[in-house]
Amino acid sequence: IPNASSCRSPMAMLSALLKHYYAEKEGIAPQDLFVVAVMPCVAKKFEAARPEFRMDDGTPETDAVITTRELIWMIKCYGIDLINLPKDLFDNPFGESSGAADIFGTTGGVMEAALRSAVERLTGAPPEALEFTEVRAVEGLRERELRVGDLALNIGVANGLTNAKRLLDKVVNGEKEFHLIEVMACPGGCIGGGGQPYPPQGYRFLDRRLLAARAKALYAIDSGKELRSSIRNPQIQTLYKDYLGEPGGEKAHKLLHTHYAPRLPRGIR
Repeated sequence: IPNASSCRSPMAMLSALLKHYYAEKEGIAPQDLFVVAVMPCVAKKFEAARPEFRMDDGTPETDAVITTRELIWMIKCYGIDLINLPKDLFDNPFGESSGAADIFGTTGGVMEAALRSAVERLTGAPPEALEFTEVRAVEGLRERELRVGDLALNIGVANGLTNAKRLLDKVVNGEKEFHLIEVMACPGGCIGGGGQPYPPQGYRFLDRRLLAARAKALYAIDSGKELRSSIRNPQIQTLYKDYLGEPGGEKAHKLLHTHYAPRLPRGIR
């Protein structure tokens, strides 16, 4: 746990910013904002209820969580013809996202997004190629050494908790040292989440062909964007400049980070 990232999940980060930054910016009482998160993961319902993700007066930062499957059911029940709706942009101040955000949903995606920004911070220049194929299409477990200038970074990527245990056992046993490890509980990452749509005809649950197709779609969205690194998102830069202050500063840490404690005894109870 001491080595786990303290960063909140994207859901928890955005919820906190909506209830604090957006509410203040728009002159709205946080209690009058109802934040609904649409997630591929049923565990997000539990996460939203964590006491760490409440404001000082007890107001939840995420008021409700529905899964992508539940949203699709709602759209169908109300007869909304989503495909033929007129296209529009997301609302600001959080309407512009980078391709790095899109690939979060597939195994290796969080690692790749982090590397795009980390390489630029370490070298002072963006990477020559934004595609870190070394961490893509991970089937269970992968270990790589990545060269960044004169630095050699040991990275590990795992999806599925059995594979995560294999990777972490190497660390605990002193067999391997890593600079950064990405773990996703679901096979294939969030694209294989328990809240995702049921597989279409001809596919089975957690079908590798279906997971590969979903990952391919995310990478296509990423490659089609002009903005592909989160560190270069002008809205993120403005957010830090006008509200959060320095990355890792007091306000940024309060709103964007959390803490964890062991749940003992281990295992399902």
